[in-house]
Amino acid sequence: MAWMNARSAALRDVPGGPHAIKVPEATLLFWIIKIAATTLGETGGDAVSMSMHLGYLVGTAIFAVIFIAAVGWQISARGFRPALYWTTIIATTTVGTTLADFADRSLGIGYTGGTSLLLTLLLASLFVWYRTLGSVSIDTVSTPRAEIFYWVTIMFSQTLGTALGDWTADSLGLGYIGAAAVFGALLALIVAAYYWTKLSHTLLFWAAFVLTRPLGAVVGDFLDKPHAAGGLALSRYSASAVLLVFIAGCIVVFPQRAASKTH
Repeated sequence: MAWMNARSAALRDVPGGPHAIKVPEATLLFWIIKIAATTLGETGGDAVSMSMHLGYLVGTAIFAVIFIAAVGWQISARGFRPALYWTTIIATTTVGTTLADFADRSLGIGYTGGTSLLLTLLLASLFVWYRTLGSVSIDTVSTPRAEIFYWVTIMFSQTLGTALGDWTADSLGLGYIGAAAVFGALLALIVAAYYWTKLSHTLLFWAAFVLTRPLGAVVGDFLDKPHAAGGLALSRYSASAVLLVFIAGCIVVFPQRAASKTH
């Protein structure tokens, strides 16, 4: 039995093995692309639901189909594929944008209600994941069941980020620039905690993952909302295209590796 355990352990470290880790290391490049992807999710989601006048419900249905297809492809893939991974991330952030807007505005529960509901769902997802598999660290995302938990948790975090960004910018009256400064400062505190405290790196990773979403949301709103609302009134299509090209360029130019240690 010892040789079987050794073989299984070795396969986990082999790219494309049955238990390969298919999520990237949380490097600086990871966070740069993540923020760009969340900003794209905001401008892209608004482009479909608002600029195309399809509404939040239809927009959510369209992006939900893309999200489910992308997650299925990601889970069935052998090994880490950066383009596929970031396509799935973008799918989660676009469906998160339209879903949060539908809950907050169409269902009438408001930004506070939407934020509270989605935070509860996110914490519940992390709790069930931890109780089921014993860890929520990204270096354990190497089986289909772990990947399902991972992507469900990410979808909740992306949806929460949209509601949290709107709540901070609108309900608290900070505006897009003020809200971006708040989330940027919180992320700086997480970086400081990562290097200078003994707080769990897994906890800090998920805190940063959640906070990059509202940062991207308010930056996206700042880019495409009208001048009267405090935005730059840029075309949602143009802003989305530029962000997509930037993300694609980062993926092509800068190599990424699959996660191999706890973050």
